[in-house]
Amino acid sequence: MEIIEHPIVFYLLGIPVRDTVVYTWLVMAIVIIGVILIEKIKPNLLSTLLDAIIGIIGSVLDEDNLNPYIPLLGSLMVFIFFSSAASIIPGVKSPTSDINTTIALALIVFFAVHYYGIRKKGFIGYLREFATPIFLFPLEIISQFSRTISLALRLFGNILGGDLIFAIVFSIIPMFIPVAVAGLGLFTGILQAYVFTILASLYIGSAVAINEAESSKKESKKQIKQKRKELANERS
Repeated sequence: MEIIEHPIVFYLLGIPVRDTVVYTWLVMAIVIIGVILIEKIKPNLLSTLLDAIIGIIGSVLDEDNLNPYIPLLGSLMVFIFFSSAASIIPGVKSPTSDINTTIALALIVFFAVHYYGIRKKGFIGYLREFATPIFLFPLEIISQFSRTISLALRLFGNILGGDLIFAIVFSIIPMFIPVAVAGLGLFTGILQAYVFTILASLYIGSAVAINEAESSKKESKKQIKQKRKELANERS
């Protein structure tokens, strides 16, 4: 079926560009133009949407300052929603119905998890928590890769399944029923964007979470150092 195949549309500097890439550019253009129009027509709506995204991420990510995580997680949520809902436009395929797109998104989350973890705890501190206890280190590595694959396959399977249903129903009954199916596809896009963002937030939250025992040790060390300084000042 055409919906499963992703043919080469043209070559750019000798690099084959498939239809998935073209539809991805189309989704990006729709998002950019939509933001510009909303900002001009109803700017308060952008603040409302941003607050909603922050609320969703904040309900999972237990951090006092969400600012470092909002650009990535918010962008993923918006992109996945519009990419998943793109199939309701006649002649357009969802970029997320291509396994290459979902793998790319999952890899972004994979590297972001470790980037934020190292940024928060330092390389040595992050590696220490990552490999504690040491005999669980191989299992932790397997877990990291398996959840990345699961993240990619879950999104790919759900979106591809929805697109196939829409294509089949539209080919059989090309009038009113597809409108309802399109509404269902729109709901699926919202759901998949929500699930993907929640899982990404959970993974990042687990990476940046401070171990309570380590935190109390560091705090006690700081207090001991502070007391030593006070005693040294009193003696002098």
